[in-house]
Amino acid sequence: MLTQPVVRTTEGTVRGFLDRGLAVFRGIPYAQPPVGPLRFAAPAPPEPWDGVREAFEFGPVAPQSGPLPAGEPSTGTDWLTLNVCTPHPDSGGLPVLVWLPGGGYISGTANDPMYDPVELARAGLVVVSVNYRVGAEGFALLEGAPANRGFLDQIAALEWVRRNVAGFGGDPDRVTVAGQSAGAGSIAALLTVDGARGLFRRIVTHSVPGRFCTPALAAEVTAELAKQLGTTPTAAALAEVDPWRLAAAVTDLGTALPQHLARWGRLAQAGIATIPVVDGEVLRGTPWSALDSGRTDGIELLAGHTRDEFRLFSVLSGRHGSYTEEEARLALELYAPWPTAPDEYRAAYPGATAADLLETVSSDALFRMPSLRLAEANAAAGGTSYLFELTFPAPAAGGVFGACHALDVPLAFGTLGSPAGRRLLGDPPSPEAVRVSQELQRSWVRFATTGDPGWPAFEPDGRLTRVLDARSETVRYPEQASGRIWAGHPLTADDLR
Repeated sequence: MLTQPVVRTTEGTVRGFLDRGLAVFRGIPYAQPPVGPLRFAAPAPPEPWDGVREAFEFGPVAPQSGPLPAGEPSTGTDWLTLNVCTPHPDSGGLPVLVWLPGGGYISGTANDPMYDPVELARAGLVVVSVNYRVGAEGFALLEGAPANRGFLDQIAALEWVRRNVAGFGGDPDRVTVAGQSAGAGSIAALLTVDGARGLFRRIVTHSVPGRFCTPALAAEVTAELAKQLGTTPTAAALAEVDPWRLAAAVTDLGTALPQHLARWGRLAQAGIATIPVVDGEVLRGTPWSALDSGRTDGIELLAGHTRDEFRLFSVLSGRHGSYTEEEARLALELYAPWPTAPDEYRAAYPGATAADLLETVSSDALFRMPSLRLAEANAAAGGTSYLFELTFPAPAAGGVFGACHALDVPLAFGTLGSPAGRRLLGDPPSPEAVRVSQELQRSWVRFATTGDPGWPAFEPDGRLTRVLDARSETVRYPEQASGRIWAGHPLTADDLR
């Protein structure tokens, strides 16, 4: 009988623990702590160890920014760790799901209870969740440092999976990488990164953000960040700044971004300063341009989004229902893809309030249309795309959240009783919420196992998508009028100005 599971990795032996009949290992380093001489550097291979390393506790979170950081400041610097949950280390040949958490590229940690992998592992997956650098540590463009270090961390974690997952019962040739929001944007970017494609077979993307910027814009942001700190925008200078103080400066800059609308446009409107940069080395183009141009081949893709993506941010900011006509006009001008689109939005939604229009165009520009375009471009590039839209409304708080951003995460993981799950789905969750959760979980497991989530593939002529609700159905996309407005207007916004 398995008591405390022990696995030998290429760096050393780890001892995990049993949780609800599954073997769990936490806080395994896949790279050295990125501090001291390694601050702002590409991830360095982990140091080997002798004896048995206890893998009982999550690793410390990377410095967090934003109004809703995913962790508190800590003294630990071993930010580059991962966690493994497996039915049994001796199972052998199980499909693997690698989870990259989201958080706007400025926050996020795999330690969140919302990402508890037990239900997915019970269904037969080996689940690996990854902590990586976010905010300035991972994505600020710095002179003297590689760009997109957060992506380099993710690649290092996938290389660790390739080397070691067989020892945990997984098949290194059946790896699916999954993520939501910034995690999904990371996965889309990894499609275009040299050396990454051979590390996974399939991808799951929920709510892909469409935000990538040019080096010129990223350099301006870093210069402003350094100015706030009274230093210069170089890796050497910012390495003298405490990591959590630097993270706080990113938060302050995000708060001040509305003051820079004339200067930075859509970047300022979105409220997040440090995002991936098309630097020409790590990231040579946006995922859409790479797929459209033939530089990147298609892949087996399960892509989804929610109906009311932006509602989460409206509610959490206290602005839901209170946006003005001027704010709606500005959002339409900044986010709609061509000059006549603002008028077409108003014509398509004749009864919409200013708040409705702002939430609709923000949902489209930030997540909904990037997800649709990824599915389209992937299919055109020879891949197989499956698309879903979550329309099931969160029942908690009187239904104010609607089918909002991130609602799909506790549903997919089956973590309806986590703090985030209860906040959105109520306590206890309704039978309808349980049913939708079970369907989404089955889709993930089936896709990671066979490449088919259980509904027809998205094709340019058929444009079929699965609508997840209390009564799910497969329909022709899009149902929203805004989807028709955006038809034929692929994303080209490398520069968010």
